[in-house]
Amino acid sequence: MWLPWETAFQLAGALLVVALLVGRATTPNWLRAARTTLTEVVLVLVLYGIWQYVHEQAITKTAGAIAHAHSLYRFEQAIHLPSELWMQNMFIHHRLAMQFLNIYYGGAHVPAVGIMLVWLFVRHRDKYSFVRTTLALSIAGCLAIQMIPVAPPRFLPELGFVDAGLLYHLSVYGAGGSGVSNQLAAMPSLHVGWAVLVAAAAVWIGRGRWRWLVVAHPVLTVVAVVATANHWWLDGVVAAMVLAVAAGVTWLGTAAVRRVRSRFHIQPSEATSESRSLTPAGRGTVDS
Repeated sequence: MWLPWETAFQLAGALLVVALLVGRATTPNWLRAARTTLTEVVLVLVLYGIWQYVHEQAITKTAGAIAHAHSLYRFEQAIHLPSELWMQNMFIHHRLAMQFLNIYYGGAHVPAVGIMLVWLFVRHRDKYSFVRTTLALSIAGCLAIQMIPVAPPRFLPELGFVDAGLLYHLSVYGAGGSGVSNQLAAMPSLHVGWAVLVAAAAVWIGRGRWRWLVVAHPVLTVVAVVATANHWWLDGVVAAMVLAVAAGVTWLGTAAVRRVRSRFHIQPSEATSESRSLTPAGRGTVDS
């Protein structure tokens, strides 16, 4: 767990107090800019804290997790998906490869999303709120599904799966359910959902030729979550579907708000105006 939900809420509260004390209309632009930035950090911390809290509560829902995993595995076989065991066997005896995949699984997803949000907030403010809202809705959708416990492949050694994290002493969960996160929330995979969002945002919003390299992130994520036996193929597929629905809902909501504002001649909020003033004119479309 990168940051406990209690700490996230405490930081959010402290930063909110600071934000309320600075950035009045009569203060310099840099102070108003600081208030806007602090307000957004508070929002992200609250969303993060809610995610961690709900994710932690799901740990108590374990009944049927193994049976659900077996049913999912049989369904994958029925629709002729390749076996996760095949993917794991490609890497499991290659120490350096497995060490890299374990580290990537445990350490890449949160920083990647954080870097994406900072990049959008600083360089592409006009797209930031859309991506942030899509992220929040996708997390909510995934957490709702995770209330139905599904064990990951590594919990089914009778099928031949190996807990690669424990094997190479790089597990973020630990043995016997003693780790830092819910081990029975395999379906859907937030790792895959977040990685797809990072790549989609970079390709959609960025303009440089090198932006396509970020597609390697979801590819490596899928390989990592499957080869380490932390997720099933369908965990990633469902996460991508939830992300697509979240993006659609965000787009429809944004369009509806714009129509209402246009019809009733409602001006953007002060916070929105301040956000646009934080960067030079046209910063929202700067190529990256």
